[in-house]
Amino acid sequence: MHSFRRARIPLASLPADFARSMDPLRRHFEPWVECDLTVAGDRIVAVERARAAHDASASTDLGGNLVFPGFVDVHTHLDKCHTWHRAPNPTGEFWDAIEVLHQDTKNWSADDVRTRAEFGLRQAWSHGTVALRTHLDSNSEVGRLSHEIMADLRREWAGRITLQTVSLASLAAFTGGESKPVMATAAQYGASALGGFPQPNPDLPAQLDYLLAAARELGIGVDLHVDESGLAYAECLRATAEAVLRNAFPHPVACGHCCSLAVHDAARATSTIDLVKQAGISVIALPLCNQYLQDRGRSPSAPGAPRGIKRTPFWRGLTLAHELIEAGVPFACASDNVRDAFYAWGDFDALEVLRQSIRIGHLDTRLDYAPAVVTRTAADIMGLADTGRIAPGARADLVVTSTPTFNAFLARPSAARRLIHGESFRAGAYPDFNDLPASVRPQHA
Repeated sequence: MHSFRRARIPLASLPADFARSMDPLRRHFEPWVECDLTVAGDRIVAVERARAAHDASASTDLGGNLVFPGFVDVHTHLDKCHTWHRAPNPTGEFWDAIEVLHQDTKNWSADDVRTRAEFGLRQAWSHGTVALRTHLDSNSEVGRLSHEIMADLRREWAGRITLQTVSLASLAAFTGGESKPVMATAAQYGASALGGFPQPNPDLPAQLDYLLAAARELGIGVDLHVDESGLAYAECLRATAEAVLRNAFPHPVACGHCCSLAVHDAARATSTIDLVKQAGISVIALPLCNQYLQDRGRSPSAPGAPRGIKRTPFWRGLTLAHELIEAGVPFACASDNVRDAFYAWGDFDALEVLRQSIRIGHLDTRLDYAPAVVTRTAADIMGLADTGRIAPGARADLVVTSTPTFNAFLARPSAARRLIHGESFRAGAYPDFNDLPASVRPQHA
């Protein structure tokens, strides 16, 4: 048993009673409580407000710095990560990314996928992530291979990172005859949800009904890529909520992206959010990737020119974060793609996701909620009741920052962090990019 003293823990990660009697101004700017934690084995057994007297021989002073629970990255793509150097996307545009990565699948051997995915898990673990959900393209034999590899990695990383998978498929193809192999793969390799990327079309209600029926048959949830555009007529989020209610679907449903919601008129957006709340749908924003992809517009092209001149983006692709949170819709943020044609950068660092989400979405006005986007709410979406919080019975995985306040935390992204696993600190060295296969490293003459 070991005590960790003077940990400043965000309200979002503590049991609700810690928020009582906190000054409203303090709760707005610095919503943390300084606590002492007791850990036994791999579990937190006690959390109490910090006190002065301690047995120093069985305790560690964390210095009054911010301490987060281990992070939860609830929407990623381990099958695609680290392919940028052999399959770059020169335009940075969404549909080009789809084509680039489709062409790259010819390189997805078992060794290639496993090495890249394991490197991604090593990155996540080095930054303090303890649970991660990955979508896997599942419309082909490559998808089956990816699921098999992730099932192996799930076993190998048990006790460090809880790894969940989502079987990602085109809804049109799934409804049109590909459901059986996708469902068989999901069942055989323990997928947590069926996924897909619904597109506006007259058959969408029937496609969603079919997908929900398949998920019900498997006894798992649904996790969709929804309205990843700035098109006002794209209302797949609304259609999903209607389908969930129409089918009385009993399992968890999450919708990622939901960018188009931000360009709907206020009345329609409010109506859609109400339906999402009624349907019990969780929303996952991907701020880094959507800021990268959305609104890459061009001026009209000159005669004979294939493309116009690049223009500055006006809209950055974030969904209606504040409105969803205010309505009580579970709202999380995640890494999404890392170093592939959809997003050229990233490091599977949920702390970067948190900082950037706060900045991009102005979540500085909701700091008492904001840390939940990569901790408690993300863990709830994954169904992990012992993860993403600092409370008795929770996992004793902690991220200790070197900053004493939220203001300092947001001001210095380069600040060091230490990682606690159980009763002691653990190594947090970042993996060397040179450990990646030569096929996905930059080649120099």
